[in-house]
Amino acid sequence: MHIIKHFITITRHRMKVCGYCFRAGLIWQGLVHDLSKYSPSEFIAGARFYQGNMSPQVKERVVLGYSAAWLHHKGRNKHHFEYWRDVDKTGKNAPVKMPAKYFGEMICDRVAASRIYLGKNYTQRSALEYFERRTDVSYMHPETAAELKRFLTLIAEKGEKAAFAELKSYIKTESKKEKAEVKQKIRLYNKSEI
Repeated sequence: MHIIKHFITITRHRMKVCGYCFRAGLIWQGLVHDLSKYSPSEFIAGARFYQGNMSPQVKERVVLGYSAAWLHHKGRNKHHFEYWRDVDKTGKNAPVKMPAKYFGEMICDRVAASRIYLGKNYTQRSALEYFERRTDVSYMHPETAAELKRFLTLIAEKGEKAAFAELKSYIKTESKKEKAEVKQKIRLYNKSEI
């Protein structure tokens, strides 16, 4: 088991995400990002399957055929698009568009993970390349997938400073829209119940 190495890796990752979240205006999310990785369910598996250059969940999947740590993690951390699935009006399991603040945290998480796992091999294109190579967009809401690609492309082409400034503005604007939409839907629902 690689207890110390795993602890250092996840802590370095959290600190990177925290810094990116602060730049995106997501102070609280930066502070609480990935705390579940320190829980026994995730930490023990992470130390047991530690690799240093990629998530231990990859090796856990190879060895066991699934990753119990990942199942625990994605069910508690709203910055993973896999969290955002529900049953639609027809009864089918379907993706839900991620709220802006969790979407923003997902961007921060992806860039930080690329930096930590790739080390000196990291480039501005790394998070975009990972997205294009490994992300199952059919499992993600189409609007979330499109915006994720847009922001990762922005990082690749214009750099983190420009991208995180735009991300901060996007989160602020979209969060206001989301709150207004929820209020409107509740208002309409309540009227129809009368």
